[in-house]
Amino acid sequence: MEPLSYRLHYIFRIACAMCFIGHGAFGIITKQVWCNYFGVFGIGEALAYQLMPVVGIVDIALGLILIVYPIRAAAAWLVFWGLFTASLRPLSGEPFAEFLERAGNWGAPLVLLMLSGPVGPGIRPWFRKIEPGTPVSENRMRAVERWLTIIACTLLVGHGWLNLIGKQGLIYQYTSLGIRAPVLAAYIVGCIEVAGGLSLLIRPVRQVVLILFVWKMASELFYPAWEFFEWVERGGSYATLLGLFMALRYGSSRHAMNMVPGGGVG
Repeated sequence: MEPLSYRLHYIFRIACAMCFIGHGAFGIITKQVWCNYFGVFGIGEALAYQLMPVVGIVDIALGLILIVYPIRAAAAWLVFWGLFTASLRPLSGEPFAEFLERAGNWGAPLVLLMLSGPVGPGIRPWFRKIEPGTPVSENRMRAVERWLTIIACTLLVGHGWLNLIGKQGLIYQYTSLGIRAPVLAAYIVGCIEVAGGLSLLIRPVRQVVLILFVWKMASELFYPAWEFFEWVERGGSYATLLGLFMALRYGSSRHAMNMVPGGGVG
């Protein structure tokens, strides 16, 4: 049986590629709302539409690199890029919850880097291939579990917050699904997501994490337009919840072994 770090490597490697490719697709499509983000830097609408495909092509290229020949530099760039693009939302006037809801975009590459082992001196190690199955110490795996918990809580609370304040896009989603009281539905979903996210900080339960994982994957398909690309871009969110589910099982097994007289951690 492959070690947990091996399986997590592929989960987060694919997730990071999904974040890049999904985001890049919107650059190719020239998503209108991106004009607001370019506007933060004083870039006009005409130039913004010219730059969007360039950003999109770079994103997609980096996503493909992570699939074919993953390097630390690409993952490190996605940590920065995920934080940067998410921060543009509140900076352009959107609710701060939009930043929180995208924690998976920078959290997934952060976890991939943590699973990749220490980096040697100089620049070259950043451009070497990240190999699956890199030995990960027990302390590092505990750190990975803690970060997964924080990231999962953040993205769930962020999305729940957007429901609670009645984000128009979410209300439209519920309306398109035939829900007669979309505002009430958003409020109920928001309460559940915020409660679910905060519960992870108090005491993460594997069954709850699994339910949240399935919910997140299903609910991101509700977008009425370009739903596939929206779903793909949220790859980091799915990986975070799935990774936490798997890490909690590892933690439970480790605890059980320590409770057995003469037991140890393999």
